Amino acid sequence: MTGQTLTESIDETRTWLIQRIAEYLQKDAAEIDVDATFEAQGLDSMAALSLCDDIEDQMGLVVEPTLAWDHPTIDAMAAFLVKTAAESGAR
Repeated sequence: MTGQTLTESIDETRTWLIQRIAEYLQKDAAEIDVDATFEAQGLDSMAALSLCDDIEDQMGLVVEPTLAWDHPTIDAMAAFLVKTAAESGAR
């Protein structure tokens, strides 16, 4: 997946986020609930900060460290990231 694909497609972004969250939580991607909050799934603050770094590296978007609390589910975060990328012209 390229940053361009992620910033243009909610589905690709959602899949990427699921994979990243699964890795942080040491779970299978199938165990990740896109509707549950990151906190409810066990994501701690260090993993949330690492996710922000991964998003910046993968998508070329600068995000706030509070991203996981401001957009606390995978679907909410994916929608926000795609919208932000479109608005900023990050492609």
